This record gives sequence, C-alpha cells and structure tokens, in this order.
Amino acid sequence: MRVLLALGGNAMTNAEGRARPEDQIAAADVAMDAVAGLLERDVEVVITHGNGPQVGNLLVKNEIAAAVVPPVPLDWCGAQTQATLGFILMNSLEAALARRGVERRTATVVTRALVAANDEGFTRPTKPIGRFLPAAEAAVLIEHGETWEDRGEKGWRRVVASPEPLRIVDAPAVQALVDAGFVVVANGGGGIPVIQDLDGTLHGVEAVIDKDLGAALLAQTVAADVLVIGTDVPHAVLRYGAPDAEPLGTVTVSQLRGFAAEGHFASGSMGPKVDAACRFVERGGARAVITDLAHITQAVTGDGGTVVVPDPTGG
Repeated sequence: MRVLLALGGNAMTNAEGRARPEDQIAAADVAMDAVAGLLERDVEVVITHGNGPQVGNLLVKNEIAAAVVPPVPLDWCGAQTQATLGFILMNSLEAALARRGVERRTATVVTRALVAANDEGFTRPTKPIGRFLPAAEAAVLIEHGETWEDRGEKGWRRVVASPEPLRIVDAPAVQALVDAGFVVVANGGGGIPVIQDLDGTLHGVEAVIDKDLGAALLAQTVAADVLVIGTDVPHAVLRYGAPDAEPLGTVTVSQLRGFAAEGHFASGSMGPKVDAACRFVERGGARAVITDLAHITQAVTGDGGTVVVPDPTGG
C-alpha cells in the first residue's frame, strides 16, 4: 500500500497555534513516529505538508524590514519553508526509525507546481495572507507591488491569487526517489507556483496554492492508494460548533459533496480538505481520510477519521 500523508501547517504547531522552532519540531516528532510505525509495517509513505504559519512568520519579517530591504517574494517563501520543514521532518523521521531499528532513506524535494498564467485569481486576488497592518505600514508594502485591502477596524490585509495547480513540475524527481526506496517529502504548501512562458521557461509568481488541492494532485501523481489529510481535529463534522454537531465516519464522495453543498464545511478550513479528499477518490484513489496526527495509523487501516470512499457502482 502507498499512502500520501498531507500534514496541515497548523498540525505542525503546538496546541495553542504557536509555531516556534521547538513547537514545530515537537509536532514533527509526533507525526513522524506514526510514519515510522507505518514504514515498519512495509507501508510506503510519501509526505507533503502545509506551510501557512511558517510563511506567515516570514511575512512578518518582510513587513518589519520592508523599509530597509526588499520583501522576499511569495515563491521564495514557499521554497524556504519547503526546505526548512523537509529538514525538520527528515530529522524526526530518521530518529523515529532508528528507535525502531528500521533503515530507510529520506529526501526532500523542493517542488514546483504549474499554474495557468490566465488563472482568474491573478486578476482578482482574494486569498488573505499574513497579519493585519495599519494603513501606513501597508502603504510601504504596496509601494513594493503587493496588493492590500482595507478591512475596516482590523486594519489592512494582504490578498494574493490562489490558482488551481495543474501539474507537479518536479514529479519525475519525486517518483524516481520513491521508486528507489526513499521516503520523500515533497510539494509542501501545495507547491511553489510557477507559470510557463511561451519559450517554455518557468518562473515563480506571487500566489498561494491551496495545500490540500496540491496534496490531492501529488497523491494522484505518485499513484497513492490512500490520501490521509492530517489536521488538528479527528473528523470532519456536520453542524460544527452546534449542540447537535455530528462527527463523520465513513461517507461516499456523493454524500460528502452533498454535505459540502449544504454549507457544513468552512471555506477557509475544512472545506478545501473535503474538496481534496473527494477529488482524489473521484480520480481513482481507493479512499481518502481526514483526521488528526494522533490517528494517522488508524486512518491508514481505515479504522479512524472521516473516511471518503467511492460511490457504489451498478444497480
């Protein structure tokens, strides 16, 4: 069995959402101990991850230093966080494997994802990122070419495009490493968004790819049997926050799409995870699971989390 494990960026922080280095390392240790257990059972694992809190930290540094040095572009932020989180995850995984007496090689691939230059997100950026700033501080960043919106009493906030990922550019490298027996960390943050010029050259763009949609695309690309989307809750929930809230167990794609159409999943949190899980199964995956880090092993065996399965066929 081959599993694509997608770790949410918030799953790489502590319970209060802090993303200090020690918090991220501790969260990586929890997740990679579970991965080591799967590898011990001869389950193949490919890993991807979110990077929202980590990019957020870099954006704060951009803001503080904007009057002194030019801000680092978003594609660079994506590349930096892919490398940093890959480094952390490899260290944690190798330590967990050593404790179990298991020998496996690890690798991180800084991964680009192709997006369309004419994606409508570039003409109407709507994805909010980073923190709120006073108008005067936002003005400095606007002078550097960034798009900021006045959000009233909270202040100004940056918005960027969130284009659809079309293809994982570095999939051949990822696949070669997987085939050679490496546990690969790839396509972090949904992939570094790049567009292709008429002459075939690629260059990065100021955008953020949805990490869950990137995970679904990676899972399909490496022919994973199961996609596990790790987050900070054990299940997707109907009527979240209400007295009659209902955790979801096993559901078909059509059932889950129906619940999404009824408005059960917030667009900025569970909604993209539900969409990604459905996409993966609709495109041939055996099942997708949404759960927290503590239940990764159960997710792979089908005994935990929200399990999304294909619709039944035939009459």
